[in-house]
Amino acid sequence: MSTFSSISLIFLFAIFKFDGLHSAETTIWGPGLDPLIVLPARYFYIQYDQEKFNIADFNVLISGKTKNGNNCRVWTNILDRKDASFIVRYKLYEVCYEFRILVENKKTLKKYWNYFDQGPIYPDECDCSKVSIDTWLSNTKCRTNIEQINNDLNQFKNVNFKTVFGKMAKFYSQHPHSTSVCHYVVKNNLIFRKCYGEYTGFKMFMDNLLLSLNRKVFLPDLEFFVNLGDWPLSSPKELFPLFSWCGSNYSVDIVMPTYDITESALENMGRVTLDMLSVQGNIEKPWSQKIEKGFWMGRDSSKHRLNLVELSKKNPDILNASITNFFFYKELKEKYGPGKKPISFFKFFDYKYLLNIDGTVAAYRFPYLLVGDSLIFKQESEYYEHFYSELIPWVHYVPIKRHLDDLLDLIDIMMSDDKTARKISLNGQKYAREHLAPHNILGYYLLLFQNYSKFLTSVEVRPNMDAVISTPNSPNQIPCQCEPEPSMKNIKTEL
Repeated sequence: MSTFSSISLIFLFAIFKFDGLHSAETTIWGPGLDPLIVLPARYFYIQYDQEKFNIADFNVLISGKTKNGNNCRVWTNILDRKDASFIVRYKLYEVCYEFRILVENKKTLKKYWNYFDQGPIYPDECDCSKVSIDTWLSNTKCRTNIEQINNDLNQFKNVNFKTVFGKMAKFYSQHPHSTSVCHYVVKNNLIFRKCYGEYTGFKMFMDNLLLSLNRKVFLPDLEFFVNLGDWPLSSPKELFPLFSWCGSNYSVDIVMPTYDITESALENMGRVTLDMLSVQGNIEKPWSQKIEKGFWMGRDSSKHRLNLVELSKKNPDILNASITNFFFYKELKEKYGPGKKPISFFKFFDYKYLLNIDGTVAAYRFPYLLVGDSLIFKQESEYYEHFYSELIPWVHYVPIKRHLDDLLDLIDIMMSDDKTARKISLNGQKYAREHLAPHNILGYYLLLFQNYSKFLTSVEVRPNMDAVISTPNSPNQIPCQCEPEPSMKNIKTEL
């Protein structure tokens, strides 16, 4: 074969591997088509012509062999999005060889995707296939320029921890009962941590994130403080470079994806049942059959939520709102209760109109609401998550006033204009599908850390810091024996 032909084949493979297959009747795409891209759970998407096919017409086979020739343990899960598309996600529980991804028509045996790799293909728990951050972002087609990250970091000319460390440690140690932070250092791809405050259990979220990223990429040297609470803490007066899961109009925290959506990305097909993919495959009622009421259910973590319940009691024909657990306002349980038994989050989407109401800070359920197929009414808020600035009112959601004064009128308006309501709901869903999937969440962190590292003047492992290392989840922890990187000749894709 000529040199030109070899280069052409490699180029074509790269296109198919990253972009998937596009045909008149079926489109297949997503990061899981290339199993060399390591994710906690790999996944890809299949869109088909529903006039010709249904989901039962497709055969999806993901398989491999162990080094000893036994069948490789792979859990495959198919999620029907009920819009002529479905998600295929799979998780490896051991190192696989002779790895195959096959998508074909059961009747005609036409192969839409037929991928083979001699291996090894590593589970997420293995630390065997690191790449640069730029390569990972490129392979997963994650964005490399995000305005929220730029705005958060451009507040600083530089970050000198020789100067700022002592100030931050002292400032955030003043109120240990109400404020908890952790100081992290990543040096030569080793992770260290020291925490301040009485309630530091949430350090597990940042520990798990850094360990996961550290298995996938070569992290730059980093030094930063993480706020373990919900409330943003960095004021414009001090201008401390503090990483937080929630931002506000009155603070200058560097905003990360919330611990909730971060854990759901890391534990996809793991210990969490609610994640951005599972929501899409567990919606039962189509738009035309949804209950035409506004719906909300949750804890009593803000006065606005109590006011919503009162509004619901007076207008049960168009609003169904209830408190599940009284913790903050126990003395008002008789007025706003009794507490309702929680229902599955997936059952929320039986209703056409869903409400996103702040709790102590921003309501962290918002991404999961958006990715469903109901119309979201979002309360005006001083708090925000990492993606809020990219959403447009009346395009991705219906905005409602802080004190809910216009809620009933807006529900009436949307009930009388179903076409517009449906369009807004689909716009919100499209944004969430494209920007809040698990690999997008990890990509946000990687871009944030990469850009932040450029502001640091030095990084130092300080005395009394604990090393953050992986600990076995069970006696049956996955054994990982790393091997040399595979060559292109081990990979074959037939279309």
